[in-house]
Amino acid sequence: MQKKPLAGVRILDFTRLFAGPFCTMLLADLGADVVKVEAPEGDPIRMQGPPFHDGASMGYLAVNRNKRSIVLNTKERRDRELAHALACKADVVVENFRPGVMERMGLDYRNLAASNPTLIYASLSGMGATGPCKDKGAFDLTIQAEGGYMSLTGERNGNPIKLGTSAFDLVCGQYAMGAIMTALFDRERTGRGQRIETSLFEGVVSFLVDAGLEWLLTGHQRPKWGSEHASSVPYKAFEAADGWVVIGAGVERLYAGFVRVLGREDLVADPRFSTLRGRVTHRDALHAILDAEVRKWRAADLIEKLQDAGVPCAPVNTMEQVFRHPQTLARGMRVMAPKTDGGEMPLIGPAVKYGNFDVAAGWTAPPKIGEHTDEVLQGWLDVKAGGAAAG
Repeated sequence: MQKKPLAGVRILDFTRLFAGPFCTMLLADLGADVVKVEAPEGDPIRMQGPPFHDGASMGYLAVNRNKRSIVLNTKERRDRELAHALACKADVVVENFRPGVMERMGLDYRNLAASNPTLIYASLSGMGATGPCKDKGAFDLTIQAEGGYMSLTGERNGNPIKLGTSAFDLVCGQYAMGAIMTALFDRERTGRGQRIETSLFEGVVSFLVDAGLEWLLTGHQRPKWGSEHASSVPYKAFEAADGWVVIGAGVERLYAGFVRVLGREDLVADPRFSTLRGRVTHRDALHAILDAEVRKWRAADLIEKLQDAGVPCAPVNTMEQVFRHPQTLARGMRVMAPKTDGGEMPLIGPAVKYGNFDVAAGWTAPPKIGEHTDEVLQGWLDVKAGGAAAG
């Protein structure tokens, strides 16, 4: 098997919950040796449930593949010394504690870089390392609210709604992963390590994109639109006789194709709806007509006809439908990974494919707590269980 690009890169992972572990998992996918440092009670997300599988939560299993787990009790001096020694052997340290926690353990960047000047040290936090809110705790829910995303999400005139997964934990993790890769590249050119940091809050603000820029330029707060679009109509989820279908037919050609499939060619010439401007202005009247027409159809039949007409559409799939989808299978988005007990478990596959190596080759299931402690201490530090760190 061809080596992956991060083979040989050592990452000491002090992260927990979702954002940090997602970041380090992406690095582990690319071949990095990611050692997950856990307290004796383990990463709190391990027991965040039900549901559980094989004694672990869905959250833990989702973001910890391809790692090794060790247990260190950093309240004890020996284990703090082992953590420091491991950090001196690492290429990258990643942590997502609140500001100040790593300093209290003697594992802050300044302290570690004095011994390991090429170290890349990545900090993820809820609100950022500086500013008046730096010590404020944050979860994905609170970030979606405080960062403005929930003001955009939900049905028109309805309650604020959070996204269906912890999306901004993942955004933060992806930003951190990209920053670590950038810092590794920079180190190749300069020979120097550096500290990098990001946060959930900065991630959510950056993802406001055009809605945020609209407010900056015009002072206009974009309202919630549900599945609709502010300036493209029809463009939303429609309820068919046996399920939901999303249809994007805002431009003239697509709109004409859509209403012809419905047998309502008269809606093309209707002066209220004959232009996009008119459809946006009279969206409620148009939707009342289209909603009634779509409910006459079975979802699969309507999708087939719309696809034949070149109108963008899709079913609103369940998890079962997604993971049995022929494109999911064809693109390797369902992967089987071996477990230490000899069995296998399914994992979500890689979103990015590479021409020179198979990114999913050699993947392993998320580790049991502490199952690699002796192995890592021996391999990184030449220390046997109960021994002292060399050097």
